Parts: sequence; C-alpha cells; structure tokens
Amino acid sequence: MAIEQALYYRWNGDTNPLHMDPRVAQKAGFERPILHGLCTFGAAAQALLAVLCSYGATRFGSMDGRFTAHVFPGETLRTEIWNDGSFRTRVVERDKIAIGNGLFKLRRDAA
Repeated sequence: MAIEQALYYRWNGDTNPLHMDPRVAQKAGFERPILHGLCTFGAAAQALLAVLCSYGATRFGSMDGRFTAHVFPGETLRTEIWNDGSFRTRVVERDKIAIGNGLFKLRRDAA
C-alpha cells in the first residue's frame, strides 16, 4: 500500500481524522494514522479476483471476513488463499493478521 493511500479515501467522503491526523491517531492508541478498513478489504478482494477468478469479474461472487488488526499506510499486505475459498490477509512487516476467517465464494451462475 502506498503511504498516502489513506488520504485517497477522503475522496470517498470519509473524513475520519483517525486516518490522517497523527494527534487523533495517538489519542486513539495508534502510533500514527491507520488505513481504512475498506482499503484493506479492497486489497484482499483484488488478490481473490486475481487468484481465484483469473481477473474475470463475472466469476466473483462474495467475500466475508473479520477485521482482526489495524494496518498502517505503507505496509505490505499478503492475502493467503486456500483452495476451499478460505483466506486471510497478513500485514507482512508486523506479522499480524488484518483480516481473518475470510471466505470467498465464486458466483454460482458464472460462465
């Protein structure tokens, strides 16, 4: 993830200062601003689309998961995917699971 990735989400209408203001992040118990959950979820979705759908968007059915740790902008995310559609997304630098108990399903009527 790009270091400025969290700032892009302001364009989506999210003005939560936790994602851009270091003082607010520190008050919330983080050493610096954190990445939006939607961005983390999107990174996992891109990995699932690539690996399980070969970038065929019509094959993408649904995904579910549980946020289990925060992500700082600039950290590397690795989505680990199993053949049954289970997945988790790991923050490489801190060896933390950011999305756990993930489950992906192919679209039933996909060609």
